[in-house]
Amino acid sequence: MNYRVPQPVPQVILDDVRGAQKMLSGVSRVTPMEGSRHLSALTGSPVHFKCENLQRTGSFKLRGAYVRIAGLRPEQRAAGVVAASAGNHAQGVALASSLLGVRSTVFMPVGAPLPKVAATEEYGAEVRLHGEVVDETLAAAQEYAERTGAVFIHPFDHRDVIAGQGTVGLEILEQCPEVRTIVVGIGGGGLAAGIAVAVKALRPDVKVIGVQAAGAAAYPPSLRVGHPVSIDNPSTMADGIKVGRPGDVPFAIIGELLDDVRTVSEGALSSALLLCLERAKLVVEPAGCSPVAALLSEPELYGGGPVVAVLSGGNVDPLLLQRVLRHGMAAAGRYLSLRVRVADRPGALAGLLGLLSVADANVLDVSHVRTDPSLGLTEVEVELHLETKGPEHCAQVTRRLHGAGYRMMGS
Repeated sequence: MNYRVPQPVPQVILDDVRGAQKMLSGVSRVTPMEGSRHLSALTGSPVHFKCENLQRTGSFKLRGAYVRIAGLRPEQRAAGVVAASAGNHAQGVALASSLLGVRSTVFMPVGAPLPKVAATEEYGAEVRLHGEVVDETLAAAQEYAERTGAVFIHPFDHRDVIAGQGTVGLEILEQCPEVRTIVVGIGGGGLAAGIAVAVKALRPDVKVIGVQAAGAAAYPPSLRVGHPVSIDNPSTMADGIKVGRPGDVPFAIIGELLDDVRTVSEGALSSALLLCLERAKLVVEPAGCSPVAALLSEPELYGGGPVVAVLSGGNVDPLLLQRVLRHGMAAAGRYLSLRVRVADRPGALAGLLGLLSVADANVLDVSHVRTDPSLGLTEVEVELHLETKGPEHCAQVTRRLHGAGYRMMGS
C-alpha cells in the first residue's frame, strides 16, 4: 500500500520505543503468544495470537498511558491528569496514575458499562459520568483540563503514547523472530503506529496490516486523500476501534509505514470473538478480535510465513458478550429458525420435537401461532429456534423435516 503523506512524519523513532520498554519494565506484563491451529490450517501459515487481552487492566492501553504520564514534569504531575474514555483507556490511565502517584479524573459516557466504571474507580481514578456519546465526554474532559490545569491524556494522538504502544511490536519480534506479517486493529491508530515504528526499523521485511470495522473505517478515505478526514456516525459493536477521525500523529506514521489497511464486517467480528472463546479459550472484546476477523474473512491473503494477530483487549461487557455470541453463532450457521405447520391435535408438537431430537438439533425456543388467517382450521404454526453444529447440520435438519412430510413456511 505505502500511501505517502505530504507532511513530515512526527519524531517517533525506535529509540523512543526502546526507552518506553525500559520505563515499562516491571509495570506492564510481557503478554504471552499463543498458537491457533484452526487459523494456521485456514491460512496455510502458522498463526499466533499476541495476547494483550491478558495485559494488566485487560488491554494494551496501560503501556502508552504510563509512558505519557511518567514523562510529565513535576508541576504537571501536581496538577493531575484527566482523560475521556468508555473503557480501556480509562482503566489504563487510572492504573498508570495510581502507580505514579498522580491524581486522575476520568470522564466516561453516562451509558458506560457498569463493570468498566467500577474497574476504573478501583484502579484509583475519580470517575465523572457525562454525555451520551464519547464526543460529548471528550469535550467535557478537555473543558475540565482547561479549567483546572490538569493534563489531558489523549488515548492515541501523542508521541509518548505511541512509543508506549510500540513496545508490543518489540515483544512480538522477540517472541516470534520468524514473523512475516503482523495484523493489528486500528481505531485512532496509536497501537498500529507504535508497532509499525518498532517493527519497520528492525525488520522492514515484515508486513504490518491494519484492520478497521467497516462501519467505522476512517483510515481508508483519509489515506486516499493524504490527510485525516472525519466520517459521520461511525457504527460498530467494536467500541474500542470506533473512532470517527484518525489521530494526526499516528496517521502520518501509518501512512508512511503500514502495508495495508483492511476492513471487516460485523458478522466477521462476532465470528472471530466466538472462535477466540471456543477454540483458543480466550475472552477477547470485539475490537481485539478485528485481526482474527480479517484472517477469517480473507485467509488467502496471509500465506507465505508466520502471522501474528494482536488481540488488543479483553474488556467486554457481559451483556454485550451475550449478544455478540448469539450474533457470532448465527453468522457461523449455528442457529436455525423455522416455521413449521402441524396438525392442531394432541401429540403433534411432541412428534415434531422428537424428530428434532433424533436430528441432534437443540431447541432453544418454541412458540405457537393459531390466529394467522392463512392457517387451515385444523392447523397450527410452530416457530422454532434451534442450535445446530453448522451450515451442513442446518441443511440435514431441514431435509429430515421435509422427508417426514412437514410443511415449512418460506422454504
